[in-house]
Amino acid sequence: MAAQAVVLSMQYSPRSVAGRLGRFYAGLLDRAIPRLRRTAEVNLRFAYPDRDEAWRRGIIDENFVNIGRILFTMARFPQINAGNVHDWIRYEGFESYTQAKQNGRGVLFATAHLGNWELSAFSHALLTEPMNVVVRPLDNPLIDEMVEARRGLSGNKLLSKRDFARSILHALRRNDPVGILVDQNSAPENAVFVPFFGKLACTNMTFARLAARSGASVIPGFAVWSAAERKYILRFYPLLEMSGDPEEDTRRIQASIEAAIREYPGQWLWIHRRWKTRPEGEPSLY
Repeated sequence: MAAQAVVLSMQYSPRSVAGRLGRFYAGLLDRAIPRLRRTAEVNLRFAYPDRDEAWRRGIIDENFVNIGRILFTMARFPQINAGNVHDWIRYEGFESYTQAKQNGRGVLFATAHLGNWELSAFSHALLTEPMNVVVRPLDNPLIDEMVEARRGLSGNKLLSKRDFARSILHALRRNDPVGILVDQNSAPENAVFVPFFGKLACTNMTFARLAARSGASVIPGFAVWSAAERKYILRFYPLLEMSGDPEEDTRRIQASIEAAIREYPGQWLWIHRRWKTRPEGEPSLY
């Protein structure tokens, strides 16, 4: 299988070579599927209308470099352990996690396709404790099996997005951490349109409802790349105060996600059609 060959080439090559291979494979993805870059161009014009085309092209180029780093890192998961994980990542803002655990109602990480979301959960299990991670099964079952096997190597429990609410509530009652990606487009069911980069974005309210029902602490958290340190920073932001109103809390969560993306625009997954679902009467963006 081609995907397995790609992964193994980066797993067993010297680290410097594997990093270059990751960038090469991401570049191939860019050239082989041009609609990804077109989607990113639309998103960036929508989100940053005041920026010029050269800036947007640079952000998209950085986006594919970031994807290359993710591919490379996931390929090395079998070799990352508690003894060497500090070579890959460090914490910042860990006091937010300590505070959340002391609250005793569980921890909900509001995270996004920003930086290296795969390493974020993987490394937290090695640095502190395993967590529950909500995942959507990939369309290709063989690739999905390979990816899930790697995700679980550090001890995390994977929860299918198809049936996860009850498992999450059980985990939170045990005061366990749960990570959920909350930056994706949603169908209108159980969703609300909230501002995201100044434009309405259809956003699922399940995360906010889980927070209200459980009383869990909510932490925005992301593993962002530091070029100066040549490794990732697992950054935990201050706890988000939840009101208990799902629509208002969804708005607050998305505002926190947007703020983090604005700090690291080249590390967010602009190739995702985030604004695909439009309010009634609006034309399709894509």
